[in-house]
Amino acid sequence: MIWIPQPSGLMRTSPPVNDLIETLRTALNRPGGGSSDFDLNPETVLPENRKLRPAGVLVPITLVSDEPRVILTKRSSALKHHPGQIAFPGGKQDEGDADVTAAALREAREEIGLPEDLPEVLGHLAQHETVTSFMVTPVVALIHQPFNVVPERGEVDEVFSVPLTHLTNPENYIVESRFWRGVRRKYFTVPYGPYYIWGATARMLRGLAARMEDDDAN
Repeated sequence: MIWIPQPSGLMRTSPPVNDLIETLRTALNRPGGGSSDFDLNPETVLPENRKLRPAGVLVPITLVSDEPRVILTKRSSALKHHPGQIAFPGGKQDEGDADVTAAALREAREEIGLPEDLPEVLGHLAQHETVTSFMVTPVVALIHQPFNVVPERGEVDEVFSVPLTHLTNPENYIVESRFWRGVRRKYFTVPYGPYYIWGATARMLRGLAARMEDDDAN
C-alpha cells in the first residue's frame, strides 16, 4: 500500500475510530437522492428508455494507518475505457454475483487483492448514473486489518490512499469543465497531491462528504 505523508488542501482532525464509525453509519442511513454524471449539466438530454446496467464499487476506508484513509486505484493507461483515471475498485454486476455488494467485493479482490471476507460493509451511498450507462452503487466498508495489495496486472497501474478527512471536506471540491463530444461539460474534482480525482469518482465522494456534512450540522 502506498501512503502519502503530506496531503494537499484543507484538512480536518480525524475523530476517534468509534465516533467515526457511528458518524458513518448515521450518514449512510440518512435518506438522499441519487447522483449522475449529468448533475452539473442540466441541459443534457438523455435518451428515453435507456437501459442502465447495475454495478458496484467499493469505498474501502482503512483504519490500519495513523488516520482513516480511502483506498483508490489508478487505472492502467493501456485500457480502452477511462485510461489513467482514478477509480474505486469495482465493476459491473455479473450473473454469478448475488447483488451489487457482492460485485464490489469480488472486483476489489480481483483488482487490488482485498480478501472478500476482510471488509466490514457499513452501507451504501445513493446510486450514481454514469455517462457509460451504468447504475453504480457505492458500497462503503471498513478495513480493520492490513492486507497484501496485489494490483491486477493490465488494469491497475497503482493503488494508493487518501485521508478520509480530505475527501469529506466539501471545501476541497472544485467544479471544472472540459469539452466532451463538442460540448463543454462541468464535473467535480477533488485533487490530492499528484492525483487528479474527478468525474464519477469525485461525484460519489462528494455525496459522502455532503452526508457527513449534514451529520456535522446536526
